[in-house]
Amino acid sequence: MSGKVIFVGAGPGAADLITLRGARAIAEADIVIWASSLVHPGIVAGVKEGAEVVDSASASLEDIAPLYERARDEGLTVARVHTGDPAIYGATAEQRDLIRELGLEFESIPGVSAFSAAAARMEVEITRPEVSQSLILTRLEGGRTPMPPRETARGFAAHGTTMALYLSAARNKVLQEELLAGGYPPETPCIIGYQVSWPDELMLRCRLDELSATMREHKLWKHTVVLVGPALAEGPLTTRSHLYHPGFRHEYRAADPEAQTDLRTHGTRGVTEES
Repeated sequence: MSGKVIFVGAGPGAADLITLRGARAIAEADIVIWASSLVHPGIVAGVKEGAEVVDSASASLEDIAPLYERARDEGLTVARVHTGDPAIYGATAEQRDLIRELGLEFESIPGVSAFSAAAARMEVEITRPEVSQSLILTRLEGGRTPMPPRETARGFAAHGTTMALYLSAARNKVLQEELLAGGYPPETPCIIGYQVSWPDELMLRCRLDELSATMREHKLWKHTVVLVGPALAEGPLTTRSHLYHPGFRHEYRAADPEAQTDLRTHGTRGVTEES
């Protein structure tokens, strides 16, 4: 017999921020593996009758392996539920290696990541025309998990674009120092998201030179994502996207001649990804 493992992105927390496909996979699974330390219990509340629900909060990969073996031997479907998106700090690669060895089928269902949920919660666009057209998703180096030598918060900060930093809250002083040393001005806007979309969610704004003090004041040591970059500034745009400018022509819309002339003369340089 051959079973299947489905990696399901649970989203940042709220039970209704999971995809329809992800919720359906959990509802139909024979075995549901989830971490109570990271995933909201509402995500696994709709399992089918008779399904085995396993809390992996204290489990190692070796502890989970027998469940995968059972799925193979009995032809069962496992929903392996991961917080956020399984592709981001999800530790799914080693699980896939094991699953391949066991001869199981597998697939992944993406989820809403904390950085995306935080941006939505604070009503910001992380890619603003001529301000930031890139997102760097990373973590502070120097912790218990080694980082590649060329991947440093200071080095990434030199780009001056939007950054989302995970797993860095406990070392917030070092984080602030490295981002400043990399070239972000002290007044660079930051967004701090704790338990984004959970009932005890806390969303904060501050300047970069106030980042550490703000996180210490609120005792934010874990479950926190930090967004930093000029695109996060409040206030009206000084430039606009070409996409909805009447003077910008694309395959679905002709350009207004007068607006096109104005765009060529006074318009912005940046074109959004959608364009």
